[in-house]
Amino acid sequence: QVQLAESGGGLVQAGGSLRLSCAASGRTFSRYALGWFRQAPGKEREIVAVISWTGSSTYYADSVKGRFTISRDNGKNTVYLQMNSLKPEDTAVYYCAASPYSFKVQSRDFDSWGQGTQVTVSS
Repeated sequence: QVQLAESGGGLVQAGGSLRLSCAASGRTFSRYALGWFRQAPGKEREIVAVISWTGSSTYYADSVKGRFTISRDNGKNTVYLQMNSLKPEDTAVYYCAASPYSFKVQSRDFDSWGQGTQVTVSS
């Protein structure tokens, strides 16, 4: 497993942007697929985006396609989520997660989780 710590959340107006970062510890960072998930109050956790070991493959939930971009820097052991054109419905706690598989998009395949960072989008 790896240890994960998210940062970059906050309050933003609709239409604005935020970039989330997730720093990981562990020498095998580059061997993990990484994902961002979110959970809004009263709702189940949902996948947002996933990036493969090498960064060559990505997956996005339909609700964020064209607005969010996931990327990783294996030299810095960090994964990012650039969020543009934010909407009030993007309000949630965002979690970073790591999977020992090369590229999986189910939460059950992720075995390391961060503590989460709050994103609030005002209308």
